[in-house]
Amino acid sequence: MTVETLSALPGMAKPQGPLVLAILDGVGWGLGDGGDAVALARKPNLERLWRSSPTCTLAAHGVAVGMPSDADMGNSEVGHNALGAGRVFRQGAALVQDAIASGRIWQGATWQWLMAAVGNKQPHTLHLCGLLSDGNVHAHIDHVLALVAAADHAQVARIRVHVLADGRDVAEGSFDTFAAMLDAALHAYRDRDYRIASGGGRMAITMDRYDADWPMVARGWATHVRGEGRGFRTVKDALAVLRQEPGGKSDQTLAPFVIHDDNGQAIGKVQDGDAFVFWNFRGDRAIEITRAFEEEPFTAFDRGPRPNVRFAGMMQYDGDLQLPKRFLVEPPVIERTMGEFLAVLGLKTLAISETQKYGHVTYFWNGNRSGVLAPDFEEYLEVPSDRIAFDQRPQMRAHEITDLVLQTIAAKDPPDFIRLNYPNGDMVGHTGNLPATVTAIQTLDVEIGRLLHAVVERGGILVVTADHGNADDMWMRDSKGRPQLDAQGEPVPKTSHTLNAVPLTIFDARHADRWQLRTPSADETPGLANVAATLFNLLGYQAPKDYAPSLIESKPG
Repeated sequence: MTVETLSALPGMAKPQGPLVLAILDGVGWGLGDGGDAVALARKPNLERLWRSSPTCTLAAHGVAVGMPSDADMGNSEVGHNALGAGRVFRQGAALVQDAIASGRIWQGATWQWLMAAVGNKQPHTLHLCGLLSDGNVHAHIDHVLALVAAADHAQVARIRVHVLADGRDVAEGSFDTFAAMLDAALHAYRDRDYRIASGGGRMAITMDRYDADWPMVARGWATHVRGEGRGFRTVKDALAVLRQEPGGKSDQTLAPFVIHDDNGQAIGKVQDGDAFVFWNFRGDRAIEITRAFEEEPFTAFDRGPRPNVRFAGMMQYDGDLQLPKRFLVEPPVIERTMGEFLAVLGLKTLAISETQKYGHVTYFWNGNRSGVLAPDFEEYLEVPSDRIAFDQRPQMRAHEITDLVLQTIAAKDPPDFIRLNYPNGDMVGHTGNLPATVTAIQTLDVEIGRLLHAVVERGGILVVTADHGNADDMWMRDSKGRPQLDAQGEPVPKTSHTLNAVPLTIFDARHADRWQLRTPSADETPGLANVAATLFNLLGYQAPKDYAPSLIESKPG
């Protein structure tokens, strides 16, 4: 779709230097207590910005980012979709929920294609694989239960479920409960052969992203597809052993396991003629396992003989790459993104992050589109992430990201707009390690100070915000907000995102006397989608009419 040229905004000239958007991934506005790593951190630069520059908070979860309800946490994918598109689109969780509730998913061509291979009591197996939790960020247990019920209705005789433990979007240790729920649901189909066949932690197998750790995917392939790995009679038996081993206390790093029959053979090896559905709806951590099933030639690891199966995803995970070719639910169509308008205006852009969030300031920012939108006007830079536990080096690659941004700002002809993502608050926050997360936030503060100095020197503008909360609450809490305590009386660590709002701060010394943050109307809750129009205004342009309104307005007089 061709986008229109935007008109100049009267009274707001383009800044002399670049407009820099710094996204502090996972840094929300918390309670300020002992579980709030953001509040605990020493951060003079951020506090000075919050105190002396125009600052507000933005909704970054629930319906404000296209999730089904305000009980649903936001995440980096939907957050960057909203930031880059300037509007709210119904996202994966909501779209899948709608498709199941209406029955459209079962009437679609892909479900019918799958059932043609395994339905009507045929001897082939339906394999279901995905994240087992109710976090509603990558997947939801209700979705796999719905798949099982629909397969029973289609007279699928044999189902094997390959489960991935969460511990990031839900409480650590909750996998045992979810696995027991699923196991009981499968056994309720007494005239069917429905069983859990394999599993492991999401940070141990299968769910790598951005080509950061292909051996993870290789382990998942061996576990789910080839039935290779440590064998146990039941999931309960596997957990009884694995929970006592290094890494076993965490759902995220739970070692892979395979369920065996009485003869010591894997019960869920994938065979020619089977069907395989990956039920995650979110794309980033589903792309690589999809490639392993569909890509030819494939060189990331040795798959061995690839079984001839009918493969489908819950959604299409990459529209440009057409991955997967078959999917159950149509993804949101996101067009007219900020990047498209900037290219039409002839404004130059730099997008940068380290590997863990590189796809967020590129693919997700651009409305789930791969590649550079406008090569003549855009440059994308990826800083390789460390391959160690993030709480072991909470600084991550923030310093290197800033170094590259500063080089760009100091160049003779810097970009007009720079967007960057610092992953520290999110990736370290997910470990549940409170001291390490405090260090991560203090690292971010140093980098913000460096950015601010460079922006001032070039006469630019610095905007600091976040895509969702995480580091702002590192404790599990009861319904009254009180920390849950373990057997030793210590707060139970929280590894998931939060429902907290995120701060937005704008430093623009040159225009401090020309504009102000506007007061929202009584029925308006500003969210991440309002940021794009705000950025257009700061660049001296009126925002597209269909964008969520800007957060700034001219000062009276």
